[in-house]
Order: sequence, then C-alpha cells, then structure tokens
Amino acid sequence: MTELEQLTELCVCLGATADQAETMAAQLQKRASQFVKERGVSRKEAMSYLLEVMAKARQGESFDEVKAPRPPPSMREKLLALFHETYGRGPTVITRAPGRIEFIGNHTDYNGGTVLGAAIDRGLWVAVAPNENGQRRFASEQHPEIVTLAVGDLAKQFDGKSWINYPLGVLAAFPKFDLSAPAGFDFLVISDLPTGAGLSSSAALELSSAMAFLKLSNQHAEMEMVVKVGHYAENNFVGLPCGMLDQAVSGFGKKDHLVYIDCRGPKFSTVSMPAGAHLWVFNTHTKHALVDGAYAARHSECMEAAVGLGVKELVDVSLDNLAADLAKLSPLPAKRAQHVVEEITRVESTVNALGAGDLKEVGRLLTASHRSSQHLFENSTEELDFLVDALVATSGVYGARLTGGGFGGAVMALTNPEFGEDHAEAVAKLYAEKFGTAPDILRTQTGDGSEVI
Repeated sequence: MTELEQLTELCVCLGATADQAETMAAQLQKRASQFVKERGVSRKEAMSYLLEVMAKARQGESFDEVKAPRPPPSMREKLLALFHETYGRGPTVITRAPGRIEFIGNHTDYNGGTVLGAAIDRGLWVAVAPNENGQRRFASEQHPEIVTLAVGDLAKQFDGKSWINYPLGVLAAFPKFDLSAPAGFDFLVISDLPTGAGLSSSAALELSSAMAFLKLSNQHAEMEMVVKVGHYAENNFVGLPCGMLDQAVSGFGKKDHLVYIDCRGPKFSTVSMPAGAHLWVFNTHTKHALVDGAYAARHSECMEAAVGLGVKELVDVSLDNLAADLAKLSPLPAKRAQHVVEEITRVESTVNALGAGDLKEVGRLLTASHRSSQHLFENSTEELDFLVDALVATSGVYGARLTGGGFGGAVMALTNPEFGEDHAEAVAKLYAEKFGTAPDILRTQTGDGSEVI
C-alpha cells in the first residue's frame, strides 16, 4: 500500500468521506514535504505531528499543546552540549573534517598513480580545550567514558579503544614535521559519518585532530602538511600501508568538485562535477577492517609486481607494453599489476569525460573499475558485487563501484536526478531478500574540505 493510500484510509477512519479523504491525504503529503524541507525534520516526525493535529481538529479539541517537530540540533550545537556534559566547561577550539568517497582510482595511490575522490557533506567534528593537570583526556560520542593518558604516553595500538590511536598517531607524528604536540588537553569527537562504510572516518579524525592540536598550540601549517601528518600517522602509528587519497580528499575537498591527486608529487587539484550528477552510497555493514591484513597483502603483492617488472612503482609501467610485462610475473602479482595500470588509465579517462560533461561515459568507467576490483584485484565481496549488479540494472544509474579499500563496506552509485528514494529502496529490498538485512542508504553531496570552525 502506498503512502497516499495509507493516509486516505486514515482520513476515512477520522470521519472524512471518500472524496474528502483523498484530497486531505494529498494535502498532508504536500505539507509533510514542506516540513521536511523547511524544518529539517524527518518525514516520519512531520507526518506524526500533522496527523495528531488533524485528529484533534476533527474531534473539536484544541491542539495548542501538540508540539511541532523541531529541527535536530546542528553538529556544532551537539558538540558544544556534549563537551559541557563531559568536561564541565566549553571547548576553545572546534574543527571539522569531511568523510570522502573514492570516486575512481582503487588502490592506485600507493602505487604512485592518480586518483579522484569527493569530500562529502558529512564528517567528524572535534572539540578541544587545554587543561592544567598535565593529562590528555579523550572521549567520543560513541565512547563517552573518558580515557586519561599522561603527557608523553603514546601507547601504540591502545587496547580496547582503537579510535584513540588516530589522534595519538597525529601527536606522535608532529615531531617528524618539526611541530610541537600540545600538552594537557580535553578532547571530544562526534560524527554524522557512518563507520565501516568505506567513507574514511579515520582520515577525517586524523585531519580534524591535527588542525585542533595546531590551533590549540598556536601553530600554523599549510593543508598539504596537515595531510602529510595524517598520512604519516595512518602508515606508521595505526599500521595501515595506504596511500594519501583519504587524507588529501578530506583536506582539499571542494563543494561541486572532485579532488584529483597525482600521488607522485604529490600534486592536488580539483575537477568540476557536471550538473545533474548525484551520488548515492549503499553501506552493507559487512566487514571493513583493513588493518587485519587484507589491505597489507594487496600492498605487498603490488610491491612484488613492481620489483618483478623492474620499476619503482606500478605507475611507471606502460599500458602499451602491459601484456608483455605481465608475462614476466607469476599469476597473482600479474593480476594486481594489471588492475593498477588499467585503473590509472581509467582515472585519466574519467577526468576527460567529466570535462566533456559525458556522465554516461563516466558511469561506464566506474562500473569497469568495479569489475577490475572484482576479478583482478579481488578486494570485492559477494555483497558489493550484488549491489553493483542491481544498481547498474536500475533506471537512472550511470554506473556503480565499490568505494574505499574494499573487502566489505559500501558501494557508490552515480545517478541522474530522476533516480530517487523509491529506486534506492527497491535496490535495498533486493539486497535484503538475498542477504537478510537491508543496506543503509546515504544520499550525499560533495562538500568542502577540513577547516577550523
């Protein structure tokens, strides 16, 4: 039964005639949409309020006491309130860093290649304030209990609180870049970014932490250095041998643009997104813990392929001679190298297609990227493959691919404006029928990069 049919039935129950009920139901739908747009509440909240008001009115009762739904607090308001609740005072510094979507360029970054990513309009917010007790205190919305460490205590891979390793890694990285780590402070982080979805909450935490620590200690660093600090922390403290895609996109993001990274420099620039391009993320909630070895194994296989081909990095392998070069390798490194070399070419082709406004070609390249990840790099999963298959068969979808390191996580779809909630829910329903649970759906937009608020 559709929403309109359900509302019509409810209006009849409240005493309306059939003709009146249909008109009232349509008006309710329209008014609920206005509430959602104007007040930032959910459709469920808006509809509940309107139905309660209507019920009171039909019964001749006053509905003055029916409270209109209020918009949710902003992330800044939420952070301030939680910081006061946790530490009994306000913060002196607030920073924000967005999550990111890997648009195309899967595992090309640490192979010296190029990659495209999009900062999104969701991310992590960090608040800090100095304290005088010589301690560093950490808490988060998800882990409200305060963890206290002495200044100088940088216990690697902090047991039971793995999220703390990201700001700790940033503190440990500061001296490597001639920066001074701040002494005692209180630290709090909140997020509206789904974890484990391949949207790089870890890089967002590293960058927001780095900017907060710099501001707290009256130091300045250009964004490129902030990106390098976050990348160093991820590689050398957390222990993930990734490239700098995640940190660079979170740092250099720009609304209505993609971030283009030439990892050999590294060099950073932006590429405009054509009008009419929409991004959807489908989070499977399947395993996405990259430090457990799968990511490191792919990294090692790529390094082995580079050594076997006599190059420093796979970016130096020519596509024209790829077939002959691959014959020099054993099967597994050959597959990894083929994916990387061809993926770098797809990145460049995508930049050209974006410049021409050819979203159909961009979509074809995105799906081709996923097939390569699926069959050559083998970092996809049954769940991710199913979502890609279902999405590319759906009207309005230009293309789809896994986003992030793989081995679970999320799929990104590039769509036209006609692809809407109904289409997304239909795909989620197919997924639920096969795997028993529906993926989370995130309709997102490109957003600006990291900043001090």
